[in-house]
Amino acid sequence: MHTSKRTEPTAVSEERTGVWLIGARGSVATTAIVGAAAIRAGLARQTGCVAALPAFAELGLPGLDQLVFGGHDTDETPLAKRAEQLSEAGVLPSALLGPLAADLAAADAEIRPVRDASAAGRQDRLIEAVAADIESFRLRAGLDRVVVINVATTEPHADPDPACASLDALDTALALGASPLTYSSVYALAAFRAGCPYVDFTPSAGARLPALDEYAVAAGLPYAGSDGKTGETLVKSVLMPMFARRALEVRSWSGTNLLGGGDGAALAEPSRARSKTESKRRVLDEGLGHAVEGGVHIHHIAALGDWKTAWDHIVFNGFLDVRMTMQFTWEGCDSALAAPLVLDLARFMALAHRSGAVGPVPELGFFFKDPVGSTVHGLEEQFTALADWALGAAAVKP
Repeated sequence: MHTSKRTEPTAVSEERTGVWLIGARGSVATTAIVGAAAIRAGLARQTGCVAALPAFAELGLPGLDQLVFGGHDTDETPLAKRAEQLSEAGVLPSALLGPLAADLAAADAEIRPVRDASAAGRQDRLIEAVAADIESFRLRAGLDRVVVINVATTEPHADPDPACASLDALDTALALGASPLTYSSVYALAAFRAGCPYVDFTPSAGARLPALDEYAVAAGLPYAGSDGKTGETLVKSVLMPMFARRALEVRSWSGTNLLGGGDGAALAEPSRARSKTESKRRVLDEGLGHAVEGGVHIHHIAALGDWKTAWDHIVFNGFLDVRMTMQFTWEGCDSALAAPLVLDLARFMALAHRSGAVGPVPELGFFFKDPVGSTVHGLEEQFTALADWALGAAAVKP
């Protein structure tokens, strides 16, 4: 973070912040857009929004009325129709749709189709086109900054292309017409090219490549990720410190996840599920400080719709090595769990950008299963780090 004169934080930032969503017509993005509009209109409370907690009340985070939404998506279904579908599925209250029609129409007008440069075989042109869309949004809406957040479907796992090992190598490959980046990294680089901070809410590669980190640092931009912590892993991040503080030895930790909806269908593909299970695995290994037996199994159950269920089984040793077990079941609505965190991340990342943060922002690891720049996974420790960082960032004069 840049060093500069400290000043008193203000209650709410007056700066208008754009939120450019990759996957803007998906369930999570639609729920976030509807939720922000409902709260602005006084039709809903900020339940689930970390930024609304007293610890952050006077830190100058953008208010929800200062957020303007846009994004990219392959789906052409209007936001109003997506909101109607989510209402029919029980995710959104139907009473909100009529009063918020104008808000949905305004956001829908700012969603652009995903650019396709495959015919030309030029990934560099795709990056330029995406960056131009984001910059056009910023200028058209009169925004002080834009935060780009990836809430698209988890991409298939892929080993990084050698061209991603350094910025020079990546620039050379792109100039020669190569396509070394996955789509999440295309959007991360496009965000940086447009001068915007980037957040990856998925376990996709995103900005977590040496070449992109190098670009972000050189451009003076922050980024954060990866893989939003919304359900089963949230519980793990609370339980793991409990075992450590009581000197109980965890021997195994196994989980079974049942997912419906588009996310569940995508994760039924092993190459996509691998990124998710690996991020969940790191939470245990790094949080407990040692490897344990077991793993996470993901199953697509279409009948669950937008809901998910996780069942975990834990074996641990107590005094005199007496074996004991613990089990828990978590059931939740995926979009309703994720959407407030997307709004939180837009607001905290706007603060990071305004304060001059550069590169990974590890304190935002509070929101992620696999936090970039950090191996801390205990929820309370993460929250303390987030609150301390936010206080310091809010006191930095731009």
